Amino acid sequence: QLQVVESGGGLVQPGGSLRLSCAASGFALDGYAIGWFRQAPGGEREMLSCIVSSGGMTNYADSVKSRFTISRAFDENTVYLQMNSLKPEDTAVYYCAVRRSLCSRYTDSYITWGLGTRVTVSS
Repeated sequence: QLQVVESGGGLVQPGGSLRLSCAASGFALDGYAIGWFRQAPGGEREMLSCIVSSGGMTNYADSVKSRFTISRAFDENTVYLQMNSLKPEDTAVYYCAVRRSLCSRYTDSYITWGLGTRVTVSS
């Protein structure tokens, strides 16, 4: 059974950093794309970044480009999202999701989702 679990969220001051983890179980990352999304209170789920199985291609939403970096550790079966220069508008629940093969910004095309980890950016 494909499962992913997010961790690493918390409270951070503006300008601070967090690293989120997406740990996969029940499958190996090879052959799957992993996407990071977020959903702010009252907002829609937004795709932030995605990495394909080769690890060689990533996509970033304009709102986080140059601040967030996605990476994957095959030996840990985990995908990370390094978030720097955090802003109050980054406050949201962050989710990772699994998709076969390639990345997509369409949430319906992802086959498995984690329960999310909450990030709060506030002074």
